[in-house]
Amino acid sequence: MLCDWLHLGPQEWLQFVNKEVKVKAGNDDELRGWLHTVDPVSASLVLVTFGHQGASVVVLMGHAVRELQVLREADEVTSQRLRTCFLPHRKPRLEPQEVKRRKAGLQRWLEENRLPVEEDGERLVVGGALSVAPPYGPEDCESSNQIILLRIQSLIRDAQLHTD
Repeated sequence: MLCDWLHLGPQEWLQFVNKEVKVKAGNDDELRGWLHTVDPVSASLVLVTFGHQGASVVVLMGHAVRELQVLREADEVTSQRLRTCFLPHRKPRLEPQEVKRRKAGLQRWLEENRLPVEEDGERLVVGGALSVAPPYGPEDCESSNQIILLRIQSLIRDAQLHTD
């Protein structure tokens, strides 16, 4: 068991990264997880736990840490998961013909749903309020209006269901 978390420094905190830890905090709250990183300014811990639905993350403020115990070292699989759990998913690279086909299909689908669509280079602009970039999936939409964004993303998902 390690106490005085705040009195350690960044160099000492690094020895706990990529290890499964048990942390006592506050009023005897106990947390377990893989220590992903430590904020060097606040001494806050980022704990990651892996489950069937993916990863969950807890940030524990450094001043709340009363005790920390290392349970085990990460194996290679866990280390890899920790390194990549915050990286964006890479999209497969599509051939230019496929990108054109998707753009045309989405434009046709949006027009069939009576939405005004204009081309702006590679982007499709819907009603002047939303743009869709290649490869033209729901995650490729950008808008400052959350309601419009969600509705167009839903339409694009429907379009993908009809074309897949």
